[in-house]
Amino acid sequence: MATSQDYRMGDFTFPRGWFMIATSEEINTHKPLAIRYFGRDFALYRGRATGRVVLLDAYCPHMKTHLAAENDTSYVIIDGGGTNIDGDGIRCPYHAWRFGPDGQCDDIPYHDGPIPKTACVKSWPVVESLGAIWVWHDPENGEPEWDHPSLPQWDDEAWVQWQFDHLGMLEHHPQEVIDNICDYGHLSPIHGSTVQRYENEFSGHYAIQRQCGPHRTLVGDDGVSPVLHTDTRYHGPGVLISHLTGYYESILMITHTPVEDGSVKVWHALLVKSPYGNDKATVEDTIAARQFQQASRLAFEQDFQVWMNKAPCLNGLFIPSDGPFMKARIWYKQFYNPRERKAEYLDKCEGTYVPRGIEPYTQG
Repeated sequence: MATSQDYRMGDFTFPRGWFMIATSEEINTHKPLAIRYFGRDFALYRGRATGRVVLLDAYCPHMKTHLAAENDTSYVIIDGGGTNIDGDGIRCPYHAWRFGPDGQCDDIPYHDGPIPKTACVKSWPVVESLGAIWVWHDPENGEPEWDHPSLPQWDDEAWVQWQFDHLGMLEHHPQEVIDNICDYGHLSPIHGSTVQRYENEFSGHYAIQRQCGPHRTLVGDDGVSPVLHTDTRYHGPGVLISHLTGYYESILMITHTPVEDGSVKVWHALLVKSPYGNDKATVEDTIAARQFQQASRLAFEQDFQVWMNKAPCLNGLFIPSDGPFMKARIWYKQFYNPRERKAEYLDKCEGTYVPRGIEPYTQG
């Protein structure tokens, strides 16, 4: 398992950006969720008072008890109706210290004096959007540089909302996943695409791929593949959103979040506009959308299967017809280094690039 240091990413082990940490369905007001990302443990829960989502560092500062670990014997939980979520706070199952959504301890049942200010855990900025929970992770503890993932189509009744495909763990550094955004050469061998036009663009926190052409696995009733157009972009280092037209109008989202230094958890989802042109999606629309999402998942799993069985690409033998791999890798490094150095990386990669031998997407 290669690490950030092996890839020479920069100063930080884990990147700066918005990352998915759970689906909305996974958290409720009855039970906190123990999760692990960025090499650390967290307690994730939904407050019972307001329903707000809260993410705290996992371990109580008192005696290092996990706030969200499985426990059904503590009377904190038994007397709490099967949960240690208390209002919008959470109680430690060991000594019943309560921590508010800001991470500060606000109650110690057996203590009458002032509560030490050091009785706190870190509270993380989280947002619920698109049926998922997102955390802003920043080694420098800065404010978010860009907006969390959102789509106006999510609340449009003509669109069938996705259900997440949990693809599980990939025991590779996320650099291997990011490489895919500029990998023109794999589209035909892996996905059966006949690429007619293609280009990459790097701009700020976006890494963009535009391409079009028939697709071997998407064939219409007449046996002919439509020309599929995709406008795909990374919104920072961990969220890929792709707008697809030419078959069903749809929006693909793939997210990956570092768990340890050299491994990621991956999700896949597809938002589909009514295939039958309805203003409000019907049961038939939903069935068609689910089938299209399955086809999309299977296409992505073609990449996933390769990643699961490859060695780390620390020094690739890239050729001009592959795609701008080195530009993409420079773009990615901005998130592993202090913000003040961001321009240093963008100055070396921003622009539009077309692999040798292919027409640019913007042409024609």
